[in-house]
Amino acid sequence: MAETFDLVVVGGGPGGYVGAIRASQLGMKVALVERENLGGICLNWGCIPTKALLRASEINHLLHTLDAYGFAADNIRFDFAKVVKRSRQVAGQLSGGVKHLMKKNKVSVFDGHGKLAGPGKLSVTKDGKPVAELAAKHILLATGARARVLPGMEPDGKLIWSYREAMTPAALPKKLIVMGSGAIGSEFASFYLNMGAEVTLIEVMDRILPVEDEEISAFVHKAFAKQKMQIITGARVQGVRKGADSITAIVEAGGKVQEITAGRMISAVGIVGNVEDLGLEGTKVKVDRTHIVTDAFGNTGEPGVYAIGDLTGAPWLAHKASHEAVICVEAIAGKHPHAMDVLNIPGCTYCRPQVASVGLTEKKAKELGHEVRVGRFPFIGNGKAIAMGEPEGLVKTVFDAKTGELLGAHMVGPEVTEMIQGYGIARTLESTEAELMHTVFPHPTVSETMHESVLDAYGRVIHI
Repeated sequence: MAETFDLVVVGGGPGGYVGAIRASQLGMKVALVERENLGGICLNWGCIPTKALLRASEINHLLHTLDAYGFAADNIRFDFAKVVKRSRQVAGQLSGGVKHLMKKNKVSVFDGHGKLAGPGKLSVTKDGKPVAELAAKHILLATGARARVLPGMEPDGKLIWSYREAMTPAALPKKLIVMGSGAIGSEFASFYLNMGAEVTLIEVMDRILPVEDEEISAFVHKAFAKQKMQIITGARVQGVRKGADSITAIVEAGGKVQEITAGRMISAVGIVGNVEDLGLEGTKVKVDRTHIVTDAFGNTGEPGVYAIGDLTGAPWLAHKASHEAVICVEAIAGKHPHAMDVLNIPGCTYCRPQVASVGLTEKKAKELGHEVRVGRFPFIGNGKAIAMGEPEGLVKTVFDAKTGELLGAHMVGPEVTEMIQGYGIARTLESTEAELMHTVFPHPTVSETMHESVLDAYGRVIHI
C-alpha cells in the first residue's frame, strides 16, 4: 500500500525543503524525498561551503596586508587541510539544521531517489532497491542541476576538477587553470589566487562575468589582473593533454593557439538540469535543453506535477528556487500569490572584489527601448570604505529617464552582496529616484555609495 500525502517534494535543496516547510505551514501532509544530503548542492557543495573557503582566503589576504593597518606578523602560514575541513564542517552543520527543520515541521523524509510511477504516484528507491511507494495529489520536482561537462574534458577527480573536487582538494595546487568565468569559476579563481596559487582564468565570451553589466565586468577584470591573475577572454579550449601530475590546456584565442600547463584544471562551463530518471516519459511534462518548462507558478504540462529551481532553468540561484517554491506551494493551496519577476532576483558573486546586481544592465535597458539616466559612485569617495582600507569599488544605477523607474543596479566592492537587497526592495516596491533620494542612509556606511549613485544619475551627487 502506498503512503498517502497531500504533497510530495522530490529534492531536498533550497527549493525543495523550503517548499516542504511552507506546505506544512499551510496545513498539508508533506513528504520530502532526497537521495543524498538534505540542503542539496547549495548547503553541501555550493553556496555555503564555498563561502567558508572564500572567507579563509579573505583572511589570508588580510594577513598579508597587515602593514597598511599598522600591524606586523611573522611566519604567516595556514593549514590547507584545516581550511577545507572547516568548510565541510559548516556544510554539515547546516545540513543537520535542515534535518531538524523537517522534524519540527512534521515533514516525512525519505532517503532515496524519487521517480514518477503514474498519475499521483511516486516510487522511492535506494541503490536500486525499493524504499517506499508514495501517493499524492501534488508532486513537486526540485531535483536541481549539475555542472555541464565538455567532451574530452570530463572531471576525472585528479587533474580535472568539478566543483566538488575543487572544494575538497588534498593540497593547494601551485598553478591552476579555471575554465569558465561565471559566478562559480570566478569564485574559485579568486579563492585559489588569494590562497597563493597562480591562476589562469579562461572565458569563451569576450569578457569575464558575461551576465553582468559590461562596466562591472571590466572593473573586475582590471581588479583580477592587478592581483596578478592571468585572464584570457574570447578563448576556446581545444583540448587537454594530461601528464602524471599536471595538465596542459590547448587554448585558441584571437587566432593564436597557446599551451598552458598547470597542476590542476577546474571546469565551470555551465549547468544542466537533473531531468534523467524522473519518470517523465509518458507524461505531458516538456523538457527544453535539460530543463523542465513551467508557467509562472511552477505548473508543468502534466496535471498535479510541478517543478521549481535550477531544474527549470536560469537564473540558477538558491534564493530563486526558494521563492519559486513558496509561490508554487501557495498557488497549490489556493492562496493566489504574486508571480515572481525574474528581474527582481539579485545575483551575487563572492570573489574579491564582490559583485552584486539586480534588474537590467545599461545595455539591455537600451536594447529594450528605454531612454536611460545612469548614475555612478566610486568607493574611493566613501569615508567608510577608505577607513576600512577597501576603497576599490563602484555602484552603478540605471533609471528610465521618462518615469524615474529604477531599471537596474550594479555593484562591485566589499560586501556589496549584503547591500544589493536595498535595491531589490526598491524594485519590488516600484520605487523611483524620488523615493531613493529621500531615503536617509546612515553615515558612515559603505551603503552611502548607493545613495550617491542615485543622486549622480540626476546631477545631484555630493561627494565627487
